[in-house]
Amino acid sequence: MSEPAGASIANVMQETRVFPPPAEFSASSPIGSMEAYQALYDRAKADPEAFWAEYARNELHWFTPFTQTLDWKPPFAKWFVGGKTNASYNCLDRHLNGPNRHKAAIIWEGEPGDERTLTYLQLHREVCKFANVLKGQGIKEGDVVSIYMPLVPELAIAMLACARIGAVHSVIFGGFSAEAIADRNNDAKSKLIITADGGWRRGKLLPLKETVDTALAKSPTVEKCIVFQRVGSKPPMTPGRDLWWHELMEQASAECEATPLDSEAPLFILYTSGSTGKPKGIRHTTAGYNLYVKKTFEWVFEPRPEDVYWCTADCGWITGHSYVVYGPLSSGTTVMMYEGAPNWPAEDRFWAIVEKHRVNILYTAPTAIRSFIKWGDHHVDKHDLSSLRLLGTVGEGINPEAWIWYHRKIGGERCPIVDTWWQTETGGIMMSPLPGATPTKPGSCTKPLPGVFPIILDAQRNPVTTPNQGGWLCIEKPWPGMLRGIWGDDDRYIEQYWSRAPGMYLTGDNARVDDDGYYWIMGRIDDVINVAGHRLSTIEIESALVSHPQVAEAAAVGKPDEVKGQAVTVFVTLKEGEPTPDTKESLKQHVRKEIGALAAPDDIHFAAALPKTRSGKIMRRLLRDIAAGKETVQDTSTLEDYSVLAKLRGDEE
Repeated sequence: MSEPAGASIANVMQETRVFPPPAEFSASSPIGSMEAYQALYDRAKADPEAFWAEYARNELHWFTPFTQTLDWKPPFAKWFVGGKTNASYNCLDRHLNGPNRHKAAIIWEGEPGDERTLTYLQLHREVCKFANVLKGQGIKEGDVVSIYMPLVPELAIAMLACARIGAVHSVIFGGFSAEAIADRNNDAKSKLIITADGGWRRGKLLPLKETVDTALAKSPTVEKCIVFQRVGSKPPMTPGRDLWWHELMEQASAECEATPLDSEAPLFILYTSGSTGKPKGIRHTTAGYNLYVKKTFEWVFEPRPEDVYWCTADCGWITGHSYVVYGPLSSGTTVMMYEGAPNWPAEDRFWAIVEKHRVNILYTAPTAIRSFIKWGDHHVDKHDLSSLRLLGTVGEGINPEAWIWYHRKIGGERCPIVDTWWQTETGGIMMSPLPGATPTKPGSCTKPLPGVFPIILDAQRNPVTTPNQGGWLCIEKPWPGMLRGIWGDDDRYIEQYWSRAPGMYLTGDNARVDDDGYYWIMGRIDDVINVAGHRLSTIEIESALVSHPQVAEAAAVGKPDEVKGQAVTVFVTLKEGEPTPDTKESLKQHVRKEIGALAAPDDIHFAAALPKTRSGKIMRRLLRDIAAGKETVQDTSTLEDYSVLAKLRGDEE
């Protein structure tokens, strides 16, 4: 792996505004002051194992108690060794003998306006039935089940049913292409896939089953396909392989005991883009992940028994796993789910949902917030948002002015904002304000949560001690929610996360700490593009482009975009001839087919050659400057042909 440039980064952003927690919020908060936060943090620091062991014993149900809190053989961790638990049991069964039994677990609204509510008791029943369906199809503990569905309650039911019997779920975002599904099926050796006949997005029907059919032609390990009837589109069904969800559920028993699973039994695989072409399957296990998402959910969002909590993420991403399903349901919270787009049938759909369902906690992405700003305040003004008590952001850093708009326009200047930093790999939130304790600064994720120990390293791997001096953000000690590896590839796990800062987890982000000890994330240190909060590998996009018959070479970079955070810009060298007016559209459609609409380039530049080092590596950092329209002030001493750069700068395509 090539060394990322510039581990040390100078601070170029100044933000001096500070917003203390509202006094009434602090008064009722479990952690109502910075002194209370610091005491909890210090307790975790003094003895991390005892800290987590106490929570594990009190917060999870154990079929068999654990005998050792942590077995740490860097970089491999085992938490709560010897214990047996079950994440589905912790999300459902634990609530059935108390006040949550008939409480709403999921309130769901479809894009066309249809609604359903499932209580904890009803959700438990559906999960048990579907767990029996899976068992009836031969799924056993340790088998991998792929899930490619719209955001309907059945997606959560499928996840929890897998967890109930010890099957490993691999949720694939419903916007990915057939090629992407097949790649993930094959890497995980999935035995069964769950999908729907279709889904709704901006009023259009997404033909999910047809996409899966194309993927299954290239997925030899998948034996069965279970299809949930969402839109009534009557897709083709292959006899012997394809089965209707509703027909299987009619025959299924509602009795299914949760399987006692080892603490380190794999719970799920979630594929995320890396800096190489092959998607990497992040592996999370049962007990440590379950505990971590439950406690971080409670610390950061402080849910009250009467709250309606809405995280707008899809379950195809880690945020949906941790803070739509496992964290909130383990805590007995009522979760709002919405299937569709924020601007269908109009740009006020989110605010209509908040008003209608009296949402108290809203957790969404900066990309969405920037879109809301662009659409105009009048869409917000139509609705009563007085039910909102707490706001959160996730997926990428939020620029300060978007933070201020969110605070003023959506929160009415009364709701704390929890700006959360974390990753697919970390399992749950690592840094965030605590809403009753932490004075917030727009754009800062403030301080690490208890039990999280970050450090910033300079280019020589020494700790950065000067305030506001940027460097590589690393985590010094293991934590329960951490990834346990890359599925089937321990060498890649070691190389990617543990080799460049020995003994520490390298997050892949640059960060700085200000004079008050607040953390500011400064962007990626590798070549991953963050489009609308979704991390896409440049090499995956480049590989898709080069598979087009006309393309000889391609480089992809991120360009700043006020709505999406980054937009995909590609530089392409054709095999022969000049581009025609149709070439750009052909390449965009090709990337859509190979990866999905999310990765389709916003800008395409054609060039006779790309800037390279003398050893043949494309200099993407120079292309990033060109894409952003910036003058190059970086080192160009290793550039092989300076005329290439000049020609690209003159490119008006």
